[in-house]
Amino acid sequence: MQRTESPVTPPVVLTIAGSDSGGGAGIQADLKTIEAGGAFGTSAVTSVTAQNTAGVQGSHLLPTEDIAAQIRAVLDDFDVAAVKTGMLATGDVVDLVVERAGDLPGLVVDPVMVATSGDRLLAREAEDAYEELVAESAVVTPNADEAAVLTGRDIDDPDDAAAAGRDLVEMGADAALVKGGHVPGDAVVDVLVTAETTTTYRHDRVDTDATHGSGCTLSAAIATRLAHGDDLRSAVASGIDLLSRAVRYNLDVGDGPGAVHHTVELRDAAAREETSEAVESVVAALTGNELAPLVPESGMAVAAATPYAERPDEVAAVDGRVTLTMAGPRPNHGVRFGAEPELARSLLAVRERDPSRRFAVTCRLPDDTALDALDGAVASVADSEREADATPEARVETAFEGFEGSPVAVVDPGAVGVEGRLLVLADGAATVTERVETILEHTEQ
Repeated sequence: MQRTESPVTPPVVLTIAGSDSGGGAGIQADLKTIEAGGAFGTSAVTSVTAQNTAGVQGSHLLPTEDIAAQIRAVLDDFDVAAVKTGMLATGDVVDLVVERAGDLPGLVVDPVMVATSGDRLLAREAEDAYEELVAESAVVTPNADEAAVLTGRDIDDPDDAAAAGRDLVEMGADAALVKGGHVPGDAVVDVLVTAETTTTYRHDRVDTDATHGSGCTLSAAIATRLAHGDDLRSAVASGIDLLSRAVRYNLDVGDGPGAVHHTVELRDAAAREETSEAVESVVAALTGNELAPLVPESGMAVAAATPYAERPDEVAAVDGRVTLTMAGPRPNHGVRFGAEPELARSLLAVRERDPSRRFAVTCRLPDDTALDALDGAVASVADSEREADATPEARVETAFEGFEGSPVAVVDPGAVGVEGRLLVLADGAATVTERVETILEHTEQ
């Protein structure tokens, strides 16, 4: 039988950039990010680099007419919704893009000058040529070093970044996103400047050197959201959120620092069903036991985070918890993401120390005999955080103070009006089930 086709029509994004043989940056990073964001990626290669996670070993610039032919081929055939530029290498290539700028909608200019490894990717004489390209951009996305070259300002803090952004807007850019990754501090502060507003985006710095491809990924993500029709602020916020997660859950490949995880959000979304089913499997296993001694008065919460979870709505849990009924312990409802925000916040706080901890079950606080039976160390919330209004994050943080490694459970003794509990932790469904059953076995019935 001949089947009927059912084509889809994603928005098209064009990237004009260099090729990275290591796959972490350049055209390769752009296309991965664009496709993961639900758009169709097209490309015009400007340079072919011999590159990996350790650095750039060599590059070959394509003739300008060949780059122009690639751009023309894409624009003649595709309805391009957004364009991003990366490594342009020389003034002639920058001038070429300026000449075609009227045909390049939603132009995101990432003024690539130096690779993450420190290798130079733009001829010094080409720096001045960028001013005209900046003037054609919907948004220009320099890091602090690139913004300093473009504006002549030293950028040491967010105020300097905002001033540089205003300079770039005065050059003609519709907007400038001055990235804070190269500015020292515990937090990364990115600053978006338009003619009307200045917006800052703050996120905690990830303790890693695996940032290869970060600039390419961010600019490609912004272009992809613009292609979907997002307004600029939403597109930038979405791109920054993606990059923050992509850096934290980076790809440990190569002998160098590694690359950012371009498809991290797509992978995380794909894991939601599996995560939900895993919670169901834990509930099914536990409710087959005489579980009553471990069920808190408020009910037993069972939850699991997706592999790359960053928010409470990315933690699946039993809606209404497991409670005691005449027929024994039973879940009140099914599994739902965001069903247990307090437990989700506790689990995410644990994952700040050990991201492999994905599963959590809350039990009635058992005696020391049961705790001693656990194969692993147990942490305890400090006395100072026993107040009823202490946040889940604060309770977990005090439990980890002075604690080496990662605990298998956290004792929360509770407070006035707050029931004590044991937070059982594990990397997998089978392990968290086994730990709860071990506690149950050593608890007086």
